Amino acid sequence: MPVRLITRLVVIVLIVSAAVYVVAPNTSLGFLNRETNEFQQGLDLQGGIQVLLEADVPAGTAPDAVAMEAAKGIVERRVNGLGVAEPFVQLQGEQSNRIVVELPGYSDPDQAVATIKETGLLEFVTIPAGELPPPDETAIKTYCPDITRVDCGNPDLAPSPATEAVTETTYVTLMTGAALQEASVTTDPTTGGFEIAFRLGAEGSRIFGDYTAQNVGRYLAIVLDKKIISAPRIESAISGGEGVINGNFTQDSASQLALQLRYGALPVPLKVVESRVVGPSLGQDSLNRSLVAGAIGMAIVVAFMLLYYRLPGLVAVLAIATYALITLALFKLIPVTLSLAGIAGFLLSTGSALDANILIFERLKEELRSGRSLRSALDPAWRRAWPSIRDSNIAIFIICAILYWFGSAFGASIVQGFAVTLLVGVLISLFTALFVTRTFLSVIVNGLQEAEPNPALFGL
Repeated sequence: MPVRLITRLVVIVLIVSAAVYVVAPNTSLGFLNRETNEFQQGLDLQGGIQVLLEADVPAGTAPDAVAMEAAKGIVERRVNGLGVAEPFVQLQGEQSNRIVVELPGYSDPDQAVATIKETGLLEFVTIPAGELPPPDETAIKTYCPDITRVDCGNPDLAPSPATEAVTETTYVTLMTGAALQEASVTTDPTTGGFEIAFRLGAEGSRIFGDYTAQNVGRYLAIVLDKKIISAPRIESAISGGEGVINGNFTQDSASQLALQLRYGALPVPLKVVESRVVGPSLGQDSLNRSLVAGAIGMAIVVAFMLLYYRLPGLVAVLAIATYALITLALFKLIPVTLSLAGIAGFLLSTGSALDANILIFERLKEELRSGRSLRSALDPAWRRAWPSIRDSNIAIFIICAILYWFGSAFGASIVQGFAVTLLVGVLISLFTALFVTRTFLSVIVNGLQEAEPNPALFGL
């Protein structure tokens, strides 16, 4: 057997082995920082909470689109703190004046609403002398909310008088976002990199100027909802209430930080239009019945392929099994939140995978009928089948893109889930047609050597 063919077989075995390991129940995947790696299920499969928020603005007015996008980001950050697997937060409505929040598997609507509606808190927190700031997105678990107290972070100390100095080892809040008037993205004229220019009010300017003059070389953490979003180093005294934040920013990351600085609190007041506990629309009994129906359907397809295409049909069954394992493994690794629509997308992509194999086998049968040997018929059959496989997959890619955009623009998360699972499945089906099916057929040709197989083995 040629070395190239052996290499392809080894690659397939390794991929399939890895997919089996990932798909196996309760698999521990430390590199994903998860104890177990189960499929993420949507509201319709496991139930949960759905909250619909609306901008609380005067009738006849529309909220600013940038402010609503910032509000969505703040709400998303807060629901992530609830520990819900794969929460869904998206703008909804023609004017994007609503935010829909879905929390699969969560069962406390009061806590969810309270967390979503709480006022965001932006703080400038000092870092003790000689210390480096915690990594970005790390919670500051101990810091002082009042610069006049020294007991912060130590519950054994009683509140001290306001005149007592703050210890050097205590994180303290220098000021809150109320002191900030403006933040925008600018370009450093020297390096051409992105930076964030900010301007403070009168009181904030005084506090900031005094602190930076006395603490050059130390770090100052910018904290939103108790999470560090940036921790720049004080390079020089900043007087006049204006300064810049330098860092390894891209344009997107700088814009995001500027938004967070401008909108530490919710930039638009939100009211709860609807909050409800959603039961799984597909109960356990219905789910079991659906799995049985799917198994019966797959058994019928396998029987048809084996009876009609014989040996190539067996290759198709192996290729489809490979496709299914790889796709399900990717659903776990990405992870893709499975809903009823998502499952439908996966099943539809299975049909696409089978269709590619059928196109290859029909072209192979045509070449064999024309008098070619099996060895000489394989490559022409593949070349003739490839344009049809390519064009059908491109059409599906375009459809997936349109469906995903439609779901994103109009808040139709069900449509998005369908598009994502269909796209992933079709990409894997293309891989199995290009690589797996062709490899298996080549192994058959190589195994037969010079002997010509019985035509009945190919359904002729």
